Amino acid sequence: MRRYELMLLLRPDLEDDKLQSAVEKVTRAIVNAGGSLSKVSPWGKRRLAYPIQHLREASYFLIHFDIEPSAVREIERGLLISEEILRHLVTVIEDRGPAGEEIEAVPPADRDAEEDSLDDDELEDAEVSAEDAEIDADEPDERAARRATA
Repeated sequence: MRRYELMLLLRPDLEDDKLQSAVEKVTRAIVNAGGSLSKVSPWGKRRLAYPIQHLREASYFLIHFDIEPSAVREIERGLLISEEILRHLVTVIEDRGPAGEEIEAVPPADRDAEEDSLDDDELEDAEVSAEDAEIDADEPDERAARRATA
């Protein structure tokens, strides 16, 4: 199972009971497809960045759920059919691990292996660009020193 986030933009002219029934229809479709709901957050009416079907506002809902990736397409098909829903967006929520823990893109041991695999010309180019970066980093300090003495 994978964790997803669904943003719904519903018609602003819907009454509260029809609005809730539209959201319940979507959550029921998720549960019937084998998913489980984590959170349903109503964001209220907000102004749109551009008109959709001549409407300038929409009622926003954010739904977090877990489901198999193969079932998402069927849920999206149902969202496209619904007349109450102006727009929707389903995104995958990545698990980034515990908070405060930084994940390094390439472990240090692998960096040494990458440098060993570079031929001499590529290694020389990498060293030259590193030196250029150091020189560029020093330039603002030199300029500040010149201004201070002037």
